[in-house]
Amino acid sequence: MKSVSHKVSSIILSVAVSLFARVNAQSTAGAKSNTKPNVIYIFADDLGYGEVGCYGQKRIKTPNIDRLAAEGMKFTQHYVGTPVCAPSRCNLLTG
Repeated sequence: MKSVSHKVSSIILSVAVSLFARVNAQSTAGAKSNTKPNVIYIFADDLGYGEVGCYGQKRIKTPNIDRLAAEGMKFTQHYVGTPVCAPSRCNLLTG
């Protein structure tokens, strides 16, 4: 069961990163002076704070997320409604 959750997390993360790359390419092509900032919220199941390279992970390579963090903002204090996947997603959707 853990491997299925890990695969889903990887897919969600990949989609978020590829969407960012597409939006970023489009926004730089037609940049205006009054554009609003792009906001990317990566919500991945079972992905802990220290499991991404920009927050100190040494073994798992996350170059795209590390680049996003280097070029933008990094948040260090964020709380979720619950530490398990399904209720956490429900909290995100319902507040």
